[in-house]
Amino acid sequence: MNQQISIIIPVFNESQIIHSTIDYLYNLDFAGDFEIIVVDGNPAGTTINTITNADVKKIIGKKGRGSQMNQGAAVANGDVLLFLHADTLPSHDALDQIIAATKQHNIMGGAFDLGIRSEKKIFRLIEIAASMRSRLTRIPYGDQAIFLKKRFFDQIGGFKDIPIMEDVELMQRVKKAGKKIKFIARKVQTAARRWEKEGIVYCTLRNWSLRTLYLLGVPPEKLKKFYSS
Repeated sequence: MNQQISIIIPVFNESQIIHSTIDYLYNLDFAGDFEIIVVDGNPAGTTINTITNADVKKIIGKKGRGSQMNQGAAVANGDVLLFLHADTLPSHDALDQIIAATKQHNIMGGAFDLGIRSEKKIFRLIEIAASMRSRLTRIPYGDQAIFLKKRFFDQIGGFKDIPIMEDVELMQRVKKAGKKIKFIARKVQTAARRWEKEGIVYCTLRNWSLRTLYLLGVPPEKLKKFYSS
């Protein structure tokens, strides 16, 4: 019997946070079935080797978020795939919201609004800008917890094996296919660690610039050097 939702988490040296993320997911308010698949991009398995929960599927894969998520999808039993960053936590009713959205035959998937775990007011502005941008372009980014019906994901060929912008490239193909996605008005909560490490203004402007350059046709291989994973 299929799981309703497969949660796929690509990781690379995330042993410090993966446990709290897994515990959080297993305590979501959800009466249905779901599975968690963690795909480690480190060949030594430094993250998955620390996971003690026997219910979690643990895979070592080729490094690269797109490739790792494809490998997770390949072993997923769910009718719906939820692609989740290791430092991103969905709302407590997120899985119910996903089931409700994907029960609509014309909805192929969707994403959530961006939330950032910090009290700094500038992050509220970043959240508002991200919400407006994703709704205007109809292209959510990976830190918004993208979900897709597995059948449709397989039909369009999954993520491209590119070093960066795999989320944007996938959602561009969804958009070009004329398929509807739903933006759920619930915030995921992603860690502020990258902004805090690199500087809020620099990190934000760098991300916007990279996405703009990608949409203008600059190959992701060239953009990767400006973005450390």
